[in-house]
Amino acid sequence: MPQPAAHAVKAHTVAIVQARWGSSRLPGKVLEDIGGRPLLARVVERVQASTTCDAVVVATTTDVQDDLVVDLARQCGADTFRGSVDDVLDRFHRAAAEAGADVVVRITADDPFKDPEVIDLVARQLLDDSALDYASNTLAPTFPEGLDVECFTFRALEQAWEQAELPSEREHVTPFIWTHPDRFALRNVASEHDFSHLRWTVDYPDDLDFARAVYERLAGRDMFNWHDVLELLEREPQLSAINAGHERLAGYRQSLAADPKEEP
Repeated sequence: MPQPAAHAVKAHTVAIVQARWGSSRLPGKVLEDIGGRPLLARVVERVQASTTCDAVVVATTTDVQDDLVVDLARQCGADTFRGSVDDVLDRFHRAAAEAGADVVVRITADDPFKDPEVIDLVARQLLDDSALDYASNTLAPTFPEGLDVECFTFRALEQAWEQAELPSEREHVTPFIWTHPDRFALRNVASEHDFSHLRWTVDYPDDLDFARAVYERLAGRDMFNWHDVLELLEREPQLSAINAGHERLAGYRQSLAADPKEEP
């Protein structure tokens, strides 16, 4: 007698939000107020609204300053993990292992406009295709900076954790994966139009000014989506000038420059 087909086991998908008080460019930014809520709370609440993430973990450091980060994360209903200050890859790997993650969604805590629909769009690529190791909207950016989402298997994360050696690879978690397309199956997710020139992240004081201005204008609609922000900027294009001129991924480029160079 034929046996019924087995149901596929749903991958346990964990969003890991990397957050710490001691930002090099804007210390304490994760606790800064944006529209009546701390930046980290804005990020966590938006990630919690995704449909693909089964759990949200705020991965911070063992530094005593990050007691405040842990307290805030728990107030938002997120789990927490504390690990290395500088080896963020190790912090991610240990947080993912403790959470029992099959799939990890990497979220940075300086992006108050993270969109649950974009998170789900990227995560669904990997969840629906077992051949993939990594999916993101950052390999060839077309979304505004600040909507970045990376999704990868725990297996890929573990391989990176075991083999990555460069400081930039340890600090930024995923470069070992996406710089080795010969070892990992990668997919980029693109938007219909190229909005990569727009800056919706918080690294500098003028980024905070921009985020506060947008939240003020969209007050009462805290879960507005990225299309709502685009429409606002079409009506008030001067808002984009508030924080224009910063290089995209400046922190990663700085880390790359500091990596030890191979001898000729």
